[in-house]
Amino acid sequence: MELISLISLGFIPVLIGFILLYGTFKQVPTYESFVEGGKEGIKIAVSIIPFLVGMLVAISIFRASGALEALMKWIRPVMDTIGIPAEIVPLILIRPISGTAALGMTSDLIAVYGPDSFIGRLASVLQGSTDTTFYVLTVYFGAIGIKKMGDALKVGLLADVFGIIIAILVVTLVFGTK
Repeated sequence: MELISLISLGFIPVLIGFILLYGTFKQVPTYESFVEGGKEGIKIAVSIIPFLVGMLVAISIFRASGALEALMKWIRPVMDTIGIPAEIVPLILIRPISGTAALGMTSDLIAVYGPDSFIGRLASVLQGSTDTTFYVLTVYFGAIGIKKMGDALKVGLLADVFGIIIAILVVTLVFGTK
């Protein structure tokens, strides 16, 4: 285990050193390129801020308004009938919007139900098998100016639906229900 720790500690500095040496060998102005990349990164970060603020405000309004709780009361009987814990629904709804909010929900579910519970395992697998579709489209597509994202949205949400279904099936088959 100590060998793996040693390798992991040295990997990034070695990789950076290799890139700098390779760039110097190819006569690329490495420092100037680094500074130019940093300038571009700051410009992109500033251009993303309005999209991030909009997403965070929308999520906060959805949770604070009680809409999430009302949806949970309505959907609980349906989820119980098909054998899926209703506690997972907020995670399923928030995951395509915000990875950070979904991670917070996953942490809460694991803290309440335990990491070895059906809900804890399902939350963990859902976290890894779905993506932040709306976040990716809003932030990254918005940052580079893509306006028509309808097909990307459809494909991203379809991939999320399949990820959810497969996660439920795999966790149920491997670990059993509840």
